[in-house]
Amino acid sequence: MALATLTTKGQVTIPKKIRELLKLHTGDKIEIIVTDNREAIIRPVSKSIDDVFCKLHKLGRKSVSLEAINDVIRNRMNDKYK
Repeated sequence: MALATLTTKGQVTIPKKIRELLKLHTGDKIEIIVTDNREAIIRPVSKSIDDVFCKLHKLGRKSVSLEAINDVIRNRMNDKYK
């Protein structure tokens, strides 16, 4: 069993052991479900491929090859670290 304390702002820090067991990382979303017995169930929210599919697609945008993307990255890194 792990204990956590509620702050005056209503915040709770999830103990490290629990974060590791749930494989939670900074920025991850969690869902809190309250049961009829006034118990809370915490579970990670994982995104499905359907949630993120076509997020980068914009009508009229030309596709760019992986080679072109790599060239831009390489040039910017060269400029930054010369």
